[in-house]
Amino acid sequence: MAADKYIIVGDVGRPHGIRGELGINSHADSPSYFARGALLRLSPPADPGRGKDYVVRAARPHQGRILVTLDGVSDRNAAEALRGLAVCVPVSKLDPPDPGEVFLHELLGLRVRLAGAQPADPDLGVLEDVRDSGGAELWIIRDAKGREILFPAADELVPDLDLEARIAVIDPPPGLLELYQVDDAGEGEGKGKGESE
Repeated sequence: MAADKYIIVGDVGRPHGIRGELGINSHADSPSYFARGALLRLSPPADPGRGKDYVVRAARPHQGRILVTLDGVSDRNAAEALRGLAVCVPVSKLDPPDPGEVFLHELLGLRVRLAGAQPADPDLGVLEDVRDSGGAELWIIRDAKGREILFPAADELVPDLDLEARIAVIDPPPGLLELYQVDDAGEGEGKGKGESE
């Protein structure tokens, strides 16, 4: 039987009080992951599937976090021992995204093409990671030469997203790609480090 793939929906912060309540920083919009009776897996952040499962006994919002009580975590020391772990749920248990939205894990590995590119044109690169940069989504694209391209993935800059074909079409602002696509052979040309303007 194939193992379930797990997705990180939050992380364990500092404990709250002395009775084992965990302060969870939630990355998910759905409160159902933290409902009484829900099963959460606490894992090392680098390995979302490996860890231990816990049943939620109670949960409540508190100052931008969710305070969660888990079966088997009865005091502050037990809660402190879980600090820093990732809060994970199986992909099969994820709530469906709203219309027009996708899960972040579905974006990883997409081939990235420029708007207006022909089918025979090479891809710009592969979408390697997605980060939150103060509310805006930042895509990390790795090009064929191994260079990292940081792309602000605003809706108007991503005209097409085809998850079935595994392709994202982007329309970057003028000059953005040129920052990352320096000609390797020409990097030493122009002014040297010691030269003045």
